[in-house]
Amino acid sequence: MTLVVAVMAISANAQFYVGGGVGFSTSGDGDDNVSSFKFLPEVGYNFNDEWAAGITLGWEGHDKGLPKQWTIAPYARYTFVKGKVASVFVDGGIGYGHTYNSGLDRDALTIGFKPGVAVNLNDRLSFVTHFGFIGYDHTKDNNTKAKWDEWGVDIDGNNIVFGIYYSL
Repeated sequence: MTLVVAVMAISANAQFYVGGGVGFSTSGDGDDNVSSFKFLPEVGYNFNDEWAAGITLGWEGHDKGLPKQWTIAPYARYTFVKGKVASVFVDGGIGYGHTYNSGLDRDALTIGFKPGVAVNLNDRLSFVTHFGFIGYDHTKDNNTKAKWDEWGVDIDGNNIVFGIYYSL
């Protein structure tokens, strides 16, 4: 009975949201430019003003026949600065990605944090940006069986994703 009351109390203050992000970058020196792009649809659930949980399903790629990747990444979001206009949050989660094309066949597992900022455009619509990644990345090349691990911080101009969220 207590569990039912707790779930109802949480649900009364909860909201689903849908949205996601897109990203684009280009690098190179004139004629040898390579463009990269990301499409990251997302769905989540706000438990209260501080906590949310969601999942991102994504695809990213490069032009000129370069590698492509699909990802799935569930997360928990903690909002530590909440204002009327803007909020600052961090997503903590795990992700799995598979890279393919151009002879590549790689699997990657990530565990870490993605900081972000949400700007409320109105009661239901928010502009959201994630910038960077702080954590661990394990990659395995399925062709050569090579494995490598990386710990660190990746915050640069190529690791920014912009999105729009709509609260239902």
